[in-house]
Amino acid sequence: MDSSFSNNGPPPPDNTRSEPLSPAAERFQSCRWRKAAENGTPDHCTHRDVLPMAGTAGFVPESWCADCSFYKAKRMPRKKPEEPPPSDTWHRW
Repeated sequence: MDSSFSNNGPPPPDNTRSEPLSPAAERFQSCRWRKAAENGTPDHCTHRDVLPMAGTAGFVPESWCADCSFYKAKRMPRKKPEEPPPSDTWHRW
């Protein structure tokens, strides 16, 4: 019996992509509305005005992300710069 039929897990991710992403796909990858693939559902846009039309299946970034007016880049929270300790304003007599 061939052991390839007993593999129940998802296929390994393809991290060896040789072709560059299109500008629309790059924009989609950094959009705050993007939901990553999970449980068999591919990457898709979760914005309330896009999801009903694009759905979770068949989402094509080139159709939506090139000129998307809903696009908002994910922003990494910045670490606040450390403030110097307050100077002693109380004068000692």
